Amino acid sequence: MSEIESPDDGAEPIATMTLPLDQWHRARGGRMVEFAGYWMPVQYEGIVAEHLWTRESAGLFDVSHMGQLYVAGEGVEPALEAVLPIDLSTLKSYAPRYSLLLDDNGGILDDLMVTRWNTGFYLVVNGATKWDDIAHLRENLPDEVTMTHLEDSALLALQGPKAVDALARIAEGDVALTDLTFMKGGTFKIAGIDAWISRSGYTGEDGFEISIPAENAAQIADLICQQPEVKPIGLGARDSLRLEAGLPLYGHDLSPETTPVSADLTFAINKRRKAEGGFPGAQRILAELTDGAPTRRVGLALEGRQAAREGAEVYTGNQKVGVLTSGGFSPSLNHPIAMGYVDVAQAAPGTALEIDVRGKRLPARVVSMPFVPHRYHR
Repeated sequence: MSEIESPDDGAEPIATMTLPLDQWHRARGGRMVEFAGYWMPVQYEGIVAEHLWTRESAGLFDVSHMGQLYVAGEGVEPALEAVLPIDLSTLKSYAPRYSLLLDDNGGILDDLMVTRWNTGFYLVVNGATKWDDIAHLRENLPDEVTMTHLEDSALLALQGPKAVDALARIAEGDVALTDLTFMKGGTFKIAGIDAWISRSGYTGEDGFEISIPAENAAQIADLICQQPEVKPIGLGARDSLRLEAGLPLYGHDLSPETTPVSADLTFAINKRRKAEGGFPGAQRILAELTDGAPTRRVGLALEGRQAAREGAEVYTGNQKVGVLTSGGFSPSLNHPIAMGYVDVAQAAPGTALEIDVRGKRLPARVVSMPFVPHRYHR
């Protein structure tokens, strides 16, 4: 184990943690890096090759660093609606939905998935923020509501157009896996082991997220990767895939400095909540829904071959109008792309801008996202 940076208060450095599949990744040649406090595989055979394989076939991602939570108890629905801008009355059983954890000023503390499970709710939060999320929820949920951190569960994501072929061979449930559509889920068994499977993911491709007991993670990962369509895929390709899909990454494209309106995520605020408010930051967010936000998250297509990265400044002439939050070379499109926030006056598709990379101005234009069309199974 190594150590990540210690806090400014002089506390002891925190040891980098390992995931249930740590040795599994290493045995398959995974190049391990520190991410969100864990050792995780950034690549196996190469980011571009893994990216293209996922687009063409199916890739298995280990996302067990993410936080899996179960929230239940008396009054759980109004309690969750007090901290999330979601209308839980419209949430059907086993149908995940995207939502946001907001601060009192409307800033985004995290983005997450919410699913109605029996008498409670299953939440999946980002790995880098899960401890802060847990603390925030414990502080803001009433005593009658219990929150269980499902620390003994692993989470895998099988993504790509052939993911359904591979997983359908080995997953058995009350409904056929092939009958699930995008953002629907159910309980299944894989090799006799209980699994929660939803048809969802963060690559823009068809695919599934699979929650299983951590003690069985290696067995199930082996079984999935024995399918001819599947290869293990690292963090590097997961990032380039989600960027092509126009999907924001918390801590980069989303932060407490961004609101759902500036981040172009207003779909996560349900109609009733827009009318009634009653969620953190509602006053600011509802005002921005009416009057607009000063900045907007946009996609940018760059000319040439040189990529621009997070933190690069965006200009029109000599006027700085924005900053990049994600960027890289698109393996699918064969040219660089980026995501960032620009002044709303410069946010229309087709707007010509320049990105400053170490003193060199790279021509770019605002484009609609996703960069690569989503292929969800609806």
